[in-house]
Amino acid sequence: MKRVITTLAILLVVIVAGMTALVLLVNPNDFRSYMVKQVEQRSGYRLEVSDDLRWHVWPKLSILAGRMSLTAPGASQPLVTAENMRLDVNLWPLLSHQLSVSQVMLSNAVVRATPESEPQQPQNAPIAPGRSDAAAPASGWSFDISQLRVANSLLIWRQPGGEEYNFRNLNLNLNQDERHLANIELSTSLTRNQRNATLSLKGQLDAAQYPQRLSGKIDELTYALSGANIPPQGIKGSLSAQGSWRADTQQFTLSQMQLSANDSALTGEATGSLTPPQQLALQLHATQLNFDNLMANAPQIRNSGEQHATVARAPVIATPRVQNNVDSPLNDMNLAVNLKADSAVWRGLSLRDFALDVTSQQGLITLRVLNGKLGDGDFSAPGTVDIRQPETRVALQPVLNHVAIQPLLAAFDMPQTMQGAVSLNGDLSGEGLTLEAAKRHWRGEAQLNASDVRLAQINLQQMVRRAVERASDRVSSDESSEQGIRQLGGTLALNNGELRFSDLKGEGDRLKLQGGGEVNIPTQQLDVTFGLTLTGWKGDDRLVTLLSQQAIPLRMYGSWNNVQYSLPVDEVLRQQLQSEAKSRLNEWLDRQPKNSDKESLRKLLRP
Repeated sequence: MKRVITTLAILLVVIVAGMTALVLLVNPNDFRSYMVKQVEQRSGYRLEVSDDLRWHVWPKLSILAGRMSLTAPGASQPLVTAENMRLDVNLWPLLSHQLSVSQVMLSNAVVRATPESEPQQPQNAPIAPGRSDAAAPASGWSFDISQLRVANSLLIWRQPGGEEYNFRNLNLNLNQDERHLANIELSTSLTRNQRNATLSLKGQLDAAQYPQRLSGKIDELTYALSGANIPPQGIKGSLSAQGSWRADTQQFTLSQMQLSANDSALTGEATGSLTPPQQLALQLHATQLNFDNLMANAPQIRNSGEQHATVARAPVIATPRVQNNVDSPLNDMNLAVNLKADSAVWRGLSLRDFALDVTSQQGLITLRVLNGKLGDGDFSAPGTVDIRQPETRVALQPVLNHVAIQPLLAAFDMPQTMQGAVSLNGDLSGEGLTLEAAKRHWRGEAQLNASDVRLAQINLQQMVRRAVERASDRVSSDESSEQGIRQLGGTLALNNGELRFSDLKGEGDRLKLQGGGEVNIPTQQLDVTFGLTLTGWKGDDRLVTLLSQQAIPLRMYGSWNNVQYSLPVDEVLRQQLQSEAKSRLNEWLDRQPKNSDKESLRKLLRP
């Protein structure tokens, strides 16, 4: 045991003595020119180290440097600048004239991915043949790096002609082997236009063909979004995929994508190019897609006992920045999205077999396919959205087939006072893409057909029957087992918030109606008049004939939250009695001899 302890002590003394001799006898500044030359020979990049290099022996043997920068050939700004750099070196290779760096660590670095930091080819410069790695100098030194670590740093990213994005709190760990296969861990955050984004990534990278080509796998990318125009609960999710990148064409591909966003899950693939105008094509499929959890102003039901919806809004911290179409990245790119969802939720509506096929050509968006199933019916809304101007312009051709009316009213924040099913074929256009903009700034017409229409707390047949019975006891009618309107058709015209009904015609059990009117959506006022004709009367023959042929006007007006009704049955009956009295007086006058009094009385009886 004593011999073992003695051996270990001698070994420790030798190691300490060796490291002490290394620190005293080897000046790390001797490596400065060698590292600069090696970096330039192998990559063409220019490395600058401002301060003196010094040894650091615990917990790892390291070379510490102060401010450094790395600049691409011909670039006007450095690709990387850092306040501190640490090189962790391996001891035994160092003793045999090999500078083997196990890790490079940069702290408080600024990484620029901008046009000014990219390599620039001098004008009229000859194109060199494919470059191979420079051979080691005659002194026998060799140089290799296996791990890179960046901590508490900043990434500045900007495409030519685009806006600048600052990714803060950048932390990167990259470990590569001799085949240039690397494991990557990255985390960063982005704040822009009162929105916050954080992300964390783990994956693998194959840099064997760098810089011509990169490929790799994203094991897990987690992200979180919050702030202005983001749902109050934020958007959180993850992404995994396999990808590749080609430098000559600036093209990338993502395959085997699995994306989650709150309670939505999608799979698919993506291809694109960063060459202006940027290109992006997405093929996606979702088993469940909840748009309401991805929109800032989605309606939320207060509780199960209430029928109307409210809009959840984030608390106001500061005056939000005014957004316009200039801020949209779609103006600088071409986009193609093909999305299919087994089920989806939009403004509380449960959709099935939802399909979206949309293209965008630098701001001109074409909705080639936008359809799905809703309840027992289906819908489609092809059209265009133009965001190339400061004001968004929309043109849609909505088609509804046998869609339930009440859920539609709830989705559009209108009183749920009507039940039934509606079919519609329309042509709409206007300014703005929000629900509020549609209510105020859209125009167009639509042909309407509805079935089994019922008004909340209103039985039209019963209302007319009771009003007639109160006005006269000469007629009566049996109770009808059917309520509401069996079929209703007409024309709708929307003009900047004013919804006008015309040529409305319908029928129900013993009921016919026709009429029209208007609804002012912004002020929530309505004024609609129906002419109601009810059959099935019994009693006085003349009154029965009159009521079976005469339309009784029903007027609904006022605020749609407190509708007023007018049903002047007594006026109709009074007019009938007056007409009957005049008819009998005229018959009596016809039997009287002619005189001046007779003619005067006849003039009074004229309408």
